[in-house]
Amino acid sequence: GCLLDGKLYPFGEIARTENCFRCSCSSHAMRCCSLFHTPVRYDKENCQVIFNKTSCDYDVVEKSDPSKECVVYSRI
Repeated sequence: GCLLDGKLYPFGEIARTENCFRCSCSSHAMRCCSLFHTPVRYDKENCQVIFNKTSCDYDVVEKSDPSKECVVYSRI
């Protein structure tokens, strides 16, 4: 298998790791890509970014009221 962040994964395709990556594990290498997109354009003065491990995505919410979402103009 392959070791990632202290956890052993079996050979083959891994649809989702504990840290929100999709990976392919072989005897030669482990290749991974993220399942999330990082917000880059939003109101940084009034909003904050929080990683949501359940949805494997970032939530962008108001600093003063985290129950309210902020508009995100672009993600990478």
